Amino acid sequence: MLSVVGLAARPGLTVAAVTCSPLGGRHGAGWSPPEGHAAYRLVLVRRGRFRRRVRGQVADLDPSVGYLGLPGDEEHFAHPAGGDVCTSVQIGPALWRALTREEPGPSLTGGGPAGHAVYVDARVDLAHRRLVRAARAGDVEHAVVERLVALLAGVVRTPDLREPPHHDLALVARAREAIRADDPAAGGLLPLAALLGVSPFRLSRAFSRYLGVPVTRYRNRVRVERALDRLEAGADDLAALAADLGFADQAHLCRTMRQHLGEPPSAVRRLLA
Repeated sequence: MLSVVGLAARPGLTVAAVTCSPLGGRHGAGWSPPEGHAAYRLVLVRRGRFRRRVRGQVADLDPSVGYLGLPGDEEHFAHPAGGDVCTSVQIGPALWRALTREEPGPSLTGGGPAGHAVYVDARVDLAHRRLVRAARAGDVEHAVVERLVALLAGVVRTPDLREPPHHDLALVARAREAIRADDPAAGGLLPLAALLGVSPFRLSRAFSRYLGVPVTRYRNRVRVERALDRLEAGADDLAALAADLGFADQAHLCRTMRQHLGEPPSAVRRLLA
């Protein structure tokens, strides 16, 4: 079952929370009938994962990989992992041009073969959360548009993910799943490669080619995402947070968040307040 809850709207712009229920969910593991849209759509995943196919190219989507849908795209979706929760930002062509005319980039000029999938780094993740909070507060003309501009500035400068050979795409998907599931083998490149039955060299090369970041940075990006979840929910004991998320200590958590966000946890908490 698909549920769409509008969060904010103005001419040429809507922000909505989209929930796909795992019960009777949209076509399950199979592909949906084709869907088309007249607007630009930025879709970022809050929880869960699903698959999207455009022009025969498939992207596995989760909180670290979202997509930019262009007008006229014919999309198919599959939900082999059950439910998911996303933020869908629909932008009319005129507003899109107004918002992005000073931001030329790969996502604006035709996109890549992977269906305009984009890597969502920690800064884009934080901008996404701040957009949702602004939308729920109701100040569409100022706060929402301002947060949207910040979000798009991160997204349009992120190259579309280039799809590797099919066997490497499946390998990257399995590696991402192991990392996000906290598989014990995901604690290091060597045990993760052994778990997946490939050499560390092949895993590292496939991962960097597709996502543009090494395995270690991706693993830390996932941990920063979880730290953002906890800070957004009101966590204030940073030492306990660091221990829960597998950091060596509070200082390690702070260093990692600075590296990924440019801000320490205390500043991030204020941004999400």
